[in-house]
Amino acid sequence: MTEFYQAVQLPTYESAIALTGIGQKNLKFLSSHTGTNLVLRGQELQIYGKEKSVKRVIQIVRLLQPYWQTAKAISYPDLITAFQAVDTGKTEEYKDLQQSILAKTRRGETIRAKTFRQRQYIKAIQTHDIVFCIGPAGTGKTFLAAVLAVQALLNNQYERLILTRPAVEAGEKLGFLPGDLQQKVNPFLRPLYDALYEFIDPQRLPDLMERGEIEIAPLAYMRGRTLSNAFVIVDEAQNTTPAQLKMVLTRLGLGSKMVITGDITQTDLPRHQNSGLVTAQKILRSVEGIAFCQFLHVDVIRHPLVQKVVEAYEKFDA
Repeated sequence: MTEFYQAVQLPTYESAIALTGIGQKNLKFLSSHTGTNLVLRGQELQIYGKEKSVKRVIQIVRLLQPYWQTAKAISYPDLITAFQAVDTGKTEEYKDLQQSILAKTRRGETIRAKTFRQRQYIKAIQTHDIVFCIGPAGTGKTFLAAVLAVQALLNNQYERLILTRPAVEAGEKLGFLPGDLQQKVNPFLRPLYDALYEFIDPQRLPDLMERGEIEIAPLAYMRGRTLSNAFVIVDEAQNTTPAQLKMVLTRLGLGSKMVITGDITQTDLPRHQNSGLVTAQKILRSVEGIAFCQFLHVDVIRHPLVQKVVEAYEKFDA
């Protein structure tokens, strides 16, 4: 059988590097997932293999053109989502996803949905007052919520931003940590600070916190309050008890929005204790006005190995 051949001419050396990836890892990925042989000669990408497979690669490369044409590095999630788009007939939807910029960090980096489920999650937050997002580590659950929350706060859509999570120890004891109570709980709240620092100057953050516009606190601090005109993010909700999560959900006041995120496979609660997130999923899934979003291992946007780790654990637990 005669091998089919087709080539793509890339405009610059930088665009070729962007498409192929460091150590040509993107070409290796395309080759292993399509059964084709890809060779970069100068600025020409040569593709060899069965005609159907070669044309599939061409489709994916063309779909990724907005990135490599401007010498923007192509990530693992970009490749995965491009494959999904081609294989499910969602190429137009993927093009729209590429053009939808959510925000820019302080360093000028563009933030956008990288997968279709991330896009659904963003739309759910924009259109619902209570949103649950459940999925593995590295899928952008907290980060995307923080992006939307900071934007809404800076645009005066809400009077304050409240980020909270349960201070549950993952093997360590809170009492043995040094410092006062705030210093003891700060390690648990670190991921929330990290998300804020992408958009707010660290020197400005203390002033916003002193004025009460941004509050980062353990979940226990929410008891007895009414959270009005606020964008609330409840992180690591798998570590809440059913009573704790019910408590924070019923704090929601007028003009507020609440996003609850968690990974039900990484619960640090005692074995006999039910997770509030699992319970809420069963009780509230059919309640009108509440949105549930589910991320999978294919939505992981960290190192490619994180996706493989999550997938391996999912298979082991099945």
